[in-house]
Amino acid sequence: MHTLSQLKSGELSGIQRLSLSENLTSFPMEILSLADSLEILDLTNNNLSSLPEELLQLQKLKILFVSDNDFEELPEVLGQCLNLEMIGFKSNKIKHVPENALPPKLRWLILTDNQIAKMPDSLGERPRLQKLALAGNRLTELPQTLAKSTNLELVRISANQLTECPDQLLGLPKLAWFAFSGNPFSYSDIVIKSAPEIPSNSYELLEELGRGASGVISKARWNQQQTEHHNLFQNDIAVKVFKGEVTSDGYPKDELNACLKVGNHPNLVKSLAQVNEIGLNGKGCLALIMSLIPPHFDNLGQPPNFETCTRDTFPDDFFLSIAQIQKIVGQMEDVFHHLHSSQVCHGDLYAHNALFDEEANIIVGDFGAATMYHMLNEKQQAQIKQIEHRALNYFIEDLLSVCREEDKTSETYKNLERKIIG
Repeated sequence: MHTLSQLKSGELSGIQRLSLSENLTSFPMEILSLADSLEILDLTNNNLSSLPEELLQLQKLKILFVSDNDFEELPEVLGQCLNLEMIGFKSNKIKHVPENALPPKLRWLILTDNQIAKMPDSLGERPRLQKLALAGNRLTELPQTLAKSTNLELVRISANQLTECPDQLLGLPKLAWFAFSGNPFSYSDIVIKSAPEIPSNSYELLEELGRGASGVISKARWNQQQTEHHNLFQNDIAVKVFKGEVTSDGYPKDELNACLKVGNHPNLVKSLAQVNEIGLNGKGCLALIMSLIPPHFDNLGQPPNFETCTRDTFPDDFFLSIAQIQKIVGQMEDVFHHLHSSQVCHGDLYAHNALFDEEANIIVGDFGAATMYHMLNEKQQAQIKQIEHRALNYFIEDLLSVCREEDKTSETYKNLERKIIG
C-alpha cells in the first residue's frame, strides 16, 4: 500500500502499480504524473463517487480496481480508456451501467454486490471478454448480445432476480466456470438432510485454517459436554462458518445446500453435520462441520493471475509425472460424474480448489460457486454438464502443462491430449 504523501513527493515516480486507500473523496490528480508507467491502479476502500476525464492520460493503464467506494454509476470515461482490460467495481452502489462505459479491450469485468438491474447491450460487443462477475445485483435479464461472447470462459450471475435461465450463455464455445444459484429461475425448496443439524455450541473453534469469499474455515474440537451426535463423528474436525452477506459466487445458504446435496465421495471433503441457526432477522450461525484434511495434503494449483485471467497457475519449480497426472485426472473425472449424478454443477472445478499428497490422491473442496440444476429443462441440464466438462478438460490441460519433460512422449500423455481434443 502506498500513501498520498509519497505520491505528492515524487517518491513513486516510474512505478507500474499504485495502491491508495486513505478515505479519498476525490481522485488525486497527482496520479496523472505516473502516466508514462502506471499499468495497475488500485483505489479500493475509499469514498470515491466519480472519476475525472483526465483518466484518459493514463494511456498504459490496464487494470483498475475501485471496489468498496460510493459509485452509483459506472464512469463513462472508462469506455474511452483504450488499453484498459480489467475493471473491478465490487461493493459500490452502482445502479446504472452506460452503454459506452465499457472499454474496447475489456477482458475481465467485476461488478459484484451492487444494485444493477440491467446491463447494456454493449457488454456482448466486447470480443475479448473472458471473465464476467455480476453476482449480488438486481438483474432481471441479461443482454441477448452475450450470445456473441465467444471468448467468455467464467461467469458469475448468482444472487440476482433472473426469472429465466440465460440460454444465450449456455451455448458459448469456451464457457467453463458458471455459477447461477440464488435466482428465481434456479430456486429450489428441497430440504436436504444428508448431514444432521447440530447446535453451534457443540464445538469450539481453534486456529484458523483458511478463508474465502463465503466464510472462514477453522480447526475445531467437540466441547466436553457430549451432544447427541458427538459419538457419530470423528475427533479431527474443521468448521466452515459462513458469512451472512452475498459473496462473489452467491449466497452462503446455496453453497451449503449444494454441498449437502452432493453427499460424500472419497475425493470430496467429507461433510459431517450442519449448523442452521439463522433467525427471522437474518442473524445467527450457518456452518458446515467437516472432516479435517490430513496435514500432508498440499495445494495442487494456484489461482489465475492478471495475465492468465481464467487459467490456473503453478510455481516455476512444480512438475508432475505422467503417472501422477493420470491418477489425479481419473479421480477428478470420478468427482465430476458424482457431482452431476446429483445434478450439481461445482462451478469452480480448478486445480487450486484441490489438494493432493505424494501418492497423487486428491481432495476437492470449495463449493462457493456450486449450483443445483435439477429445476432446469432436459436440454439446459445437458448444456450445464457440457460447460463443466469443458472445465474438466481445462483442468487436464493445465496439469499437462506441468508434466515432466521426459514424460511428454509417453502414450499416456498423448491419450490425455486426445481426451481434451475429443
